[in-house]
Amino acid sequence: MNWETVINLIDSSFIVVVAACWVVGYVLKSTPRFPDWLIPYAVGVFAITFTVWTEGFSPANVLQGVLCAAAAVYGDQLTKQVKKGVGKNADS
Repeated sequence: MNWETVINLIDSSFIVVVAACWVVGYVLKSTPRFPDWLIPYAVGVFAITFTVWTEGFSPANVLQGVLCAAAAVYGDQLTKQVKKGVGKNADS
């Protein structure tokens, strides 16, 4: 599965939730007392809560929240790994 497939699964009205999740994750990462291993869970809870709050409770909206959180976490990891890989290639 690639990035484009995941993005196509997310309803276009929820793309803002992906961006908000990314910001929430960044803020939590900057918080010294918040453990890193909890960040994906917190982002997931935020995304599900946000989508249910804005669109109402339904299994589809809960799934959209999960997909938004997953896309945000995946996107964050993708950028980190690319930066790490580019840094290694520059040293070679």
